[in-house]
Amino acid sequence: MEKSKRHYKHITFNERLFIEAWQKADVPPKVMAEKLGKHVSAIYRELKRGQYEHLNSDYTTEMRYSPDIADKKYRDNLKAKGAPLKIGNDRDFADYVEYKICQEKYSPGAVLGEIERKGIEFQTNISKQTLYRYIEQGVFLTLTIKDLPNKGKSKSKKYRKVTQARPQRGESIEKRPEEIQSRESFGHWEMDSVLPGKGGKKTLLVLTERRTRAELIRLLKDHTAESVVKALNRIERKIGSEKFSKIFKSITIDNGPEFSDCDGMEKSCIKVGNRTKVYYCHPYSAYERGSNENQNKMIRRHYPKGTNFDNLTAKDIKKLESWINNYPREMFNFYSSADLLEACLNEVFSA
Repeated sequence: MEKSKRHYKHITFNERLFIEAWQKADVPPKVMAEKLGKHVSAIYRELKRGQYEHLNSDYTTEMRYSPDIADKKYRDNLKAKGAPLKIGNDRDFADYVEYKICQEKYSPGAVLGEIERKGIEFQTNISKQTLYRYIEQGVFLTLTIKDLPNKGKSKSKKYRKVTQARPQRGESIEKRPEEIQSRESFGHWEMDSVLPGKGGKKTLLVLTERRTRAELIRLLKDHTAESVVKALNRIERKIGSEKFSKIFKSITIDNGPEFSDCDGMEKSCIKVGNRTKVYYCHPYSAYERGSNENQNKMIRRHYPKGTNFDNLTAKDIKKLESWINNYPREMFNFYSSADLLEACLNEVFSA
């Protein structure tokens, strides 16, 4: 397969003159980027580079952009003495990395993995460790350690064995077949809820396929068992009972009140009989739905804890779902869950 090539050019002085005029006309940086064919992070970098305090005739001051100052700083940086960085003067690479991490919420490893897999050509080729070091050292103009998905080292959680206080509503995870545990076969999902901030009613219902880590997200009107069953019913009606049973062979959930209707989740809304098999985790054992937990962290990159989901639309959720499914994953050699899901579906329905 032939690799795709992308090339990004430096901002010229003539383009800086355009930026100056556009800024005076209050043109948004995003529009400037589209007009010049640049990443929006490159425009923000340029505006910061040429920023100066202007004294008005009435002795008030305001921050403005000067193409001359920006061009001088750019050329001074090229001539800067000292030990050369591996990134050198490859501003195209810097722009791309900053945009992917700051705007698209990628991790450093995902950015480098995507560059390699897609064959995007830059002058620079650095390791993940070097990129992390450069971010920590402040080599980038707008990218800092605060922009990284995991800003610090996460502490390992200690899980304690909890004695179950009441009978489980359905089949225990202890009876789940080994093939599900080992992720060898496709069609076994984990399901969870992502709750809104204080005062919010709408909830995110998230399903994660264990083998491919494919994500399915639905916006529920409330955090109830009835809404969960209705969401599964809508999925079954959309794809049909036969496809549903092949794609959703099993669903593993926790003991939350929204998952209390085991029969409603398992029973088909189209035909007589069940559409899937539901397994319940042990109480307070989130690690038994590890895929869910990791995917929820990805959701929180866009909607931090405390976010109210009431103003979100189905279009917003579809965009988030697509972002997760197309995210380059190191465990899959930087192919995405969407890539693996497509292959699995082709295998299932061509058999």
